[in-house]
Amino acid sequence: MSGSDLFTGTLDLLILRTVRVEPLHGYGVGKALREGSEGVLTVEEGALYPALHRLERRGLLESAWGKTDTGRRAKFYRLTPQGQAHLTAESERWTAFSGAVATILSEG
Repeated sequence: MSGSDLFTGTLDLLILRTVRVEPLHGYGVGKALREGSEGVLTVEEGALYPALHRLERRGLLESAWGKTDTGRRAKFYRLTPQGQAHLTAESERWTAFSGAVATILSEG
């Protein structure tokens, strides 16, 4: 499933959840999503980086320049307090929504 297949808002939620533990650069976010979903979710750069920038503009992420494990300069993103509050609220909403969809799909 590619990033374009994700439901609206789901990519943002997954990004926020991914950087909750530690700051990550864009490539690291994409890799974590791919590995965390056992290869089911592959988010293309054309979807990932605009989402990171959008979340930063909204004040849900903040960034700082740093060095990757390979010594390359990259922008690292981390969750803001506002981002944590948004993540909590959206996670609850997603859980209710996905439970409702699962219930309907299991009927019949």
